[in-house]
Amino acid sequence: MREIVLDTETTGFEPGEGDRIVEIGAVELVGHVPTGRTYHQYINPQRAMPAEAFAVHGLGDDFLADKPLFKDIADDFLTFIGDAKLVIHNAAFDMKFLNAELGWLQKPALPMDRAVDTLIIARRKFPGSPASLDALCRRFGIDNAARTLHGALLDSEILAEVYLELIGGRQPDFALAQGGTQSSKQDAAAVRVGPRPEPLPPRITPEEIAAHTAFVQAMGDAALWKRA
Repeated sequence: MREIVLDTETTGFEPGEGDRIVEIGAVELVGHVPTGRTYHQYINPQRAMPAEAFAVHGLGDDFLADKPLFKDIADDFLTFIGDAKLVIHNAAFDMKFLNAELGWLQKPALPMDRAVDTLIIARRKFPGSPASLDALCRRFGIDNAARTLHGALLDSEILAEVYLELIGGRQPDFALAQGGTQSSKQDAAAVRVGPRPEPLPPRITPEEIAAHTAFVQAMGDAALWKRA
């Protein structure tokens, strides 16, 4: 099963008010294990970066000026994600922006049912507890010291670790669930250990045998070890 853990950074909160995506980061998982394949792209939003957004992302107008437009990277991004599930923290926000950008290019929207929202999973699993990415890192002991600013690829890498903890660790269903996939059954069979062709020789010494016999004899005829 292929999944893409994804994060975006934006100029603000509402694409309908002119806000745009400025960065996309994504990490590929196969069978709940990171493959090492990632996608990362900065994007020129064609508008001034608000001061509050710069404070969060550290991405300024000069840095973004020579970056490609979303229309220039859209096909590469869509190719990378393919038809995989999209694992996103607060999925409604990122999907809103991605679909706005795709809509402006007359491209089909990404269905919401493709999104796996880790924010919803965390709130269901830990009701009443903080469910931000930083809070979940603290809960699971995940090192996020490098997260001094929001960055899409770093946040995706951290979210991948959080997601795996939320669903029970890496390969949570590996060879455990009845009716698992054929490949998981084959993998399990490959590591199953059969009986030894010859028993291992005893490692107890003659002195230890004699000491045990003497110990049992000293316990009298009622000793369990003397019963037929």
